[in-house]
Amino acid sequence: MRKSKKSFRHESLQDARSISTILQSITRAIGKGKVTFSDEDDKIIMEPEGLLHLKVSASQEDSRQRIDVRISWQVEEAGNSSKRVLSVE
Repeated sequence: MRKSKKSFRHESLQDARSISTILQSITRAIGKGKVTFSDEDDKIIMEPEGLLHLKVSASQEDSRQRIDVRISWQVEEAGNSSKRVLSVE
C-alpha cells in the first residue's frame, strides 16, 4: 500500500553565512537520523537511514551561478520488508 505524498518547500533570500548555518543543521540532523523541516506554514519529519544517494551539481551561466544538492533514500515500510517476487510462466 502506497502512502500519500508529503512535501515541504521553503524559499527565501539568505546571506552566505545563514545558508552555511542551515546546511550545517541539515548535516547534524542527518547524522542523528532525524531531520525536521518547518516554517510558519508547514512541517515534515524525515528519518534517513541506510545508504543515502547524493547528487551534487554546479553550473555557471553568464552572471548566474547555481549549486544543487539532492539527498535521497528509500524507506522500507514495516511489514513490507520482504522483496516482491517476480513469477514468469
